[in-house]
Amino acid sequence: MNLRSQKQLAARVLKCGVSRVRIKAEKEVEEAITREDIRNLIKKNLIWKIQKRGQVRAQSRLRLAQRKKGRKKGFGSKKGKAGARNSGKRHWIRTIRSVRKALKKLKETGAIENRLYRRLYLMAKGGTFKSRRHLLSYLKEHELLKMKERKPVKKVKKPAKPIKKVKRKPAKKKPATAKRAKKAAKKQTKKKK
Repeated sequence: MNLRSQKQLAARVLKCGVSRVRIKAEKEVEEAITREDIRNLIKKNLIWKIQKRGQVRAQSRLRLAQRKKGRKKGFGSKKGKAGARNSGKRHWIRTIRSVRKALKKLKETGAIENRLYRRLYLMAKGGTFKSRRHLLSYLKEHELLKMKERKPVKKVKKPAKPIKKVKRKPAKKKPATAKRAKKAAKKQTKKKK
């Protein structure tokens, strides 16, 4: 049985490719000639289309998660040159920011003067220093530091002492009205006697 023409008609009606069309009862389908016949067979569930196969993202998500951790970055996984993977501009930004931050710190601590700061700043802009460490070694080499760069000492907080609760004596209640005040006064006089 050749159902090629019926499959093509069904594919047009179902708006899909011929490879996605499936047929159940071949004898009934063989008799179908027109599109109307094919539509009736589709209603009877003798002809149907299978679902399109999509892309499974599970493995790629797993791979990306591993890459975030720094894995799967060996030579076998590399596609593209070093400049394409980490652009030269991003590298420059990272280095110049760290150098400028170090210069600012040195100026604020008083390790270098303003004039020297300006000169070093322009040198850094020109690309003289490869890193923060290179800048500091340059300063030591040429003896431009006034004093050693000190690291800020962290203050250790002492645990707070527990607060002692002081027991207070209950305060004497004052009478609310004049009558109650008189009664209270009489009671006190009787107690004294």
